[in-house]
Amino acid sequence: MADGGRREQRAFIGSFTAAGGPGVLTAARDEDSGALTVLSSVDSVPDPSYLALSPAGDMLYAVSETAEGAVAAYRVKGDKPELAGQPVPVDGSGPTHLCVHAGHVLTANYGSGSVSAVPLRADGSLEGAASGVLQHSGSGPHTQRQQGPHAHQVQPDPSGQWAVSVDLGTDSVRVCVLRDGTLEVHREIALRPGSGPRHLAFHPDGEHAYVVNELAPTVTVCRWDAADGTLRPVGETPVLPVAPDGDAYPSGIVVSPDGRFVWTATRGQDVLSVLAADADELRPVITVPCGGNWPRALALDPSGRFLYVANERSGDVTWFALDPDTGIPRRGGSIEAPAASCVVFD
Repeated sequence: MADGGRREQRAFIGSFTAAGGPGVLTAARDEDSGALTVLSSVDSVPDPSYLALSPAGDMLYAVSETAEGAVAAYRVKGDKPELAGQPVPVDGSGPTHLCVHAGHVLTANYGSGSVSAVPLRADGSLEGAASGVLQHSGSGPHTQRQQGPHAHQVQPDPSGQWAVSVDLGTDSVRVCVLRDGTLEVHREIALRPGSGPRHLAFHPDGEHAYVVNELAPTVTVCRWDAADGTLRPVGETPVLPVAPDGDAYPSGIVVSPDGRFVWTATRGQDVLSVLAADADELRPVITVPCGGNWPRALALDPSGRFLYVANERSGDVTWFALDPDTGIPRRGGSIEAPAASCVVFD
């Protein structure tokens, strides 16, 4: 326990074991400095590239980003998560993202272009294999990357009524409802052809959402109406000051708890971009080095004071203190985390 009876906060870091990663790392976080200290690792699941915690924080879920595709559940106890039963198949290939929604774990399966729903028991363990799979369809103009659907992210909206899936291959976002263990499409929203949407982050006002696009280094600003599950694009903002010669590969996106700033990562440039948010507009502020190579994912600590970057190819997680007035990150330090792919906080 921390001072005053508070439980010391933990960070969980996913990695690619096929590239030398340790599996799931657990680290302690210092509340004052944001510094991480590695506590343990567990390698019981291959390529646990993305993680999600249960709402109570007592269960940790991981995709296994393999051709077969699976999801695993861990009990969060002490300094080392414990596997709660065997991983179960998701009936999709290459799951890259997951979330907890309405008594299920949902996985976005990049390889098969689908979203799977895996039911949970009352204790948070996995009940069995996927109860339903929503197969995306469509393609885009990028001949190498958009020959078919590639679901890259799935998450609940702030109201908890909808599940939103982002598909890089079809240049679209699907708003879905979960019925009887299966996702059904409520609306599919088209984004600019060839933009390659990767991840979406909601504004804390519950009325806006931002989509970072991997094939065009931009963020699409959208209005969100939870009452009828409508997402409406209203603008698109570059994340780099100068258009790159080749692919830039933007990856992560997070929004400050007060809604004033948006941060993105761009792997091909090894930079973080700061954008100021004002209603329906984003204004570029600055780009800064990400502290490593190939920043795959971003995370804010619960206070919103520190930004964490999973630098996959340099094998580290770097943290930055955030200026509350400008949103500009200032590098604090890093820990070794081979083939790091994401960071989540309990």
